[in-house]
Amino acid sequence: MSEAATHHDDHHGHHPSGIKRWLTTTNHKDIGTLYLIFALVMFFIGGAMAMIIRLELFQPGLQFVEPQFFNSMTTMHALVMIFGAVMPAWTGFANWMIPMMIGAPDMALPRLNNWSFWILPFAFTLLLSTLFMPGGSPAGGWTMYPPLVLQTGDAFPFLIFAVHFMGASSIAGAINVIVTVFNMRAPGMTLMKLPLFVWTWIITAFLLIASIPVLAGAVTMLLTDKFFGTAFFSAAGGGDPVMFQHIFWFFGHPEVYILILPAFGIISAIVPTFARKPLFGYSSMVYASAAIAFLSFIVWAHHMFTVGMPLAGELFFMYTTVLIAVPTGVKVFNWVATMWQSSMTFEVPMLFSLAFIVLFTIGGFSGLMLGVTPVDFQYHDTYFVVAHFHYVLVTGAVFSLMAATYFWLPKWTGHMYDETLGKWHFWLSTISVNVLFFPQHFLGLAGMPRRIPDYAVQFTDFNTMSSIGGFVFGISQILFVIVIVKCVKGGAKASDQVWEGAHGLEWTLPSPPPYHSFSVPPEPSTIEGGMR
Repeated sequence: MSEAATHHDDHHGHHPSGIKRWLTTTNHKDIGTLYLIFALVMFFIGGAMAMIIRLELFQPGLQFVEPQFFNSMTTMHALVMIFGAVMPAWTGFANWMIPMMIGAPDMALPRLNNWSFWILPFAFTLLLSTLFMPGGSPAGGWTMYPPLVLQTGDAFPFLIFAVHFMGASSIAGAINVIVTVFNMRAPGMTLMKLPLFVWTWIITAFLLIASIPVLAGAVTMLLTDKFFGTAFFSAAGGGDPVMFQHIFWFFGHPEVYILILPAFGIISAIVPTFARKPLFGYSSMVYASAAIAFLSFIVWAHHMFTVGMPLAGELFFMYTTVLIAVPTGVKVFNWVATMWQSSMTFEVPMLFSLAFIVLFTIGGFSGLMLGVTPVDFQYHDTYFVVAHFHYVLVTGAVFSLMAATYFWLPKWTGHMYDETLGKWHFWLSTISVNVLFFPQHFLGLAGMPRRIPDYAVQFTDFNTMSSIGGFVFGISQILFVIVIVKCVKGGAKASDQVWEGAHGLEWTLPSPPPYHSFSVPPEPSTIEGGMR
């Protein structure tokens, strides 16, 4: 007995420190932190690529970069932002918060967790190394359509293997989330008592497991087409390039919901906290998330209305696409209903959440327009599409990531962030992001094509506005880093319950939840400040 005890002490006495701690850690908080730092670095790399794009488009004519490099930038910007910034950031929040929210000691598969993070730096080293290869980095768009992407030179296999690595990391992370939530919940915590962030992540994890292997198949077929003499997508060999689009978008449409579903979960945690009211319509939120996920698999060809589909196909994909507006509308209604007649305060997390609700809804409406087949013929591949998905992914996914960071930083660090700097960050970001993307709707409606480094002179004014908005948005993100660094280093002590009293009710988001009490409402004494 005593020998076992001493062994146990030894084991716990020697925690690796320094670099070894981060390389070998299996602690969910450490791994969550690694994901978030990685995502932030990638956010700035992807942002620098966007700055190059906006610099070139500041005026008509070719000023700064070669057209080939410009197209590399549009391709790499998307890949870095989607797979390097937004997805790892959500995984970081999942790692940090899900065990605490369900009362689990850690993630179910801690070594797999470590591995799924450490795949990522290698994946992006592969991807970014293509910038230094003969023939330049991939310039076929993030969608990697053949035959265009097959023209990519030496960089091509690096692109494909990088995508495989990203996918392997995502699948491992998704399996981990599912196993953790289904097997390690605190006693009494039924599925319908889970915080919505946990629910949206379960649904996201199933989407990842169902869609990423489809992408893996598509890029593997591209690889064999280029190097092994197959002809999956080559018409000359009896293949079909449009088949690639079907396979790609069967992954690609669920992917956009993978990027936004965790945002819905986080907004559903923040809005009730600062409204000091329980979330309106919890179960309808769960069912709406599941409905969105299910529908995301049967709408993929709305990205392909212009390929010459049969009319029946166009109608099917149009109707299913507009149908997604229903569960999404339920969510927006419930957030607004939560705020109705509440005692709201406007700290930074709530400001970002309110901006999310308004601006994400704009993105939703333009998505509805794109879903209508006959008008999509006009909008397709114009800047209108660019405006649409940036409203969904920047003011949607990125704003909710920022809201979540401000919301949980005090919980993670024990310090309050600088509220004034946070508000500067919020207002600069919100104003500039609209100056950046709103004019692009008009450019698209006027017919300016996307992914083109030069443009006709009548598009100049809106492009200049858009670029100025882009530069201001880019620079304001430095404030975000300053806020985070200041908060990690010190600042006012956060109280036991961070958003308590003047700040809101932490009990709307139990973490970690009380061990036993999910069948019993909390005692009035534990809800200080009370419900007004």
